[in-house]
Amino acid sequence: MSEPILEVQQLLPELSRGEKAQLLKWVFQQLDDDFPGIDSTPSVCGGDPCIVRTRIPVWLLERYRRQGVNEGDLLDSYPSPRAEDLANAWAYARVHAAAIDRQILANEEA
Repeated sequence: MSEPILEVQQLLPELSRGEKAQLLKWVFQQLDDDFPGIDSTPSVCGGDPCIVRTRIPVWLLERYRRQGVNEGDLLDSYPSPRAEDLANAWAYARVHAAAIDRQILANEEA
């Protein structure tokens, strides 16, 4: 772990519940729109958000989900992602529904 992380880890037990809540608030503000496990890289899948460590775009998983494919079948079809990755993808798709809709449409037309 990095030195700053170790410092925070050592300070946590000394903080009150209110201070911990404030710390979390600051962390979430810094993260802004980040989603763990989801990454966009211009050179991967045209920059579409993908599950980290894979080239599986969120829009593709969401399209399958809308078609009624269950999570178990998705995990069987794509062995790299974990259940946690799918949960992150669903959260991302919920927050970015309009962008995901556009990506699905663009790829259906292609």
